[in-house]
Amino acid sequence: MTDSASVVNGPHGYSLPLSPSGTSATLTPPPWHFAGEVVMVDYHVDPAAAARFLPPELDLGADPGQAAAVFARWQWCSESGAELADPGASQFHEFLILLGCEYRGRRLARCPYAWVDQPVPLLRGWVQGMPKQFGDVRQTWPMRVGKAGPLDSAAGTYHGTASTGGRRIVEASVNVTAKAAEPPLLHTVPLVHSRVQPQWLPDEKPPVELVTSTVTGVEFSEVWSGDAHLELFDALDADFASLRPVSVERGHVFGYAETLVSGAPLT
Repeated sequence: MTDSASVVNGPHGYSLPLSPSGTSATLTPPPWHFAGEVVMVDYHVDPAAAARFLPPELDLGADPGQAAAVFARWQWCSESGAELADPGASQFHEFLILLGCEYRGRRLARCPYAWVDQPVPLLRGWVQGMPKQFGDVRQTWPMRVGKAGPLDSAAGTYHGTASTGGRRIVEASVNVTAKAAEPPLLHTVPLVHSRVQPQWLPDEKPPVELVTSTVTGVEFSEVWSGDAHLELFDALDADFASLRPVSVERGHVFGYAETLVSGAPLT
């Protein structure tokens, strides 16, 4: 006899693939805990180029053209922590670009491009409305001992690179020399994303909505800062190339942690 409950509920899961128990889903439901090491460069782009990446509800705000290039090496887990038993599932690298913006005077950051090297953070980004793609992202690691790298985020030079499809898209370096008084601004403001569902059924009009995220447990380590170099290469298209720096400011290296709880409509 067929279990009536299984007939009613059918295969399920937080994400595809669906299965009888729901455990085959690529994504576990939030909250998701993250901890990582960040190499970040503050810079400015042409304000006109930045404005073209903003939906009409957003404006450039008080610092037009403010931007950041962010490399991160992450370890994550769901509430159970089960993913930590498999480092291949709980670790990934990420590169993203942030653009400073405002919504009705509220300071935010917009991510026009992002790359990761694992499928779970790729899909998780799409759920959030974050434009993640596959790429190869690398960065210098802080070391506890030895001479093969800076020691525990102290003075030294950190590098970051990102490639996609075998093409180098960005290179950066940060020569940190001193502790900073506070974290870099664009890593402290909420991100605003567009949740997009591409049209698939004839005549449907999928919703496009602006959302932010509900985040708890934010922690910064000491932030080390110094002179930086940043270069975006003309390897993709004119849109990406338009976000090349017109000026490069400070670079930063720090540890960061947060818990991503859910999304929230931008209001």
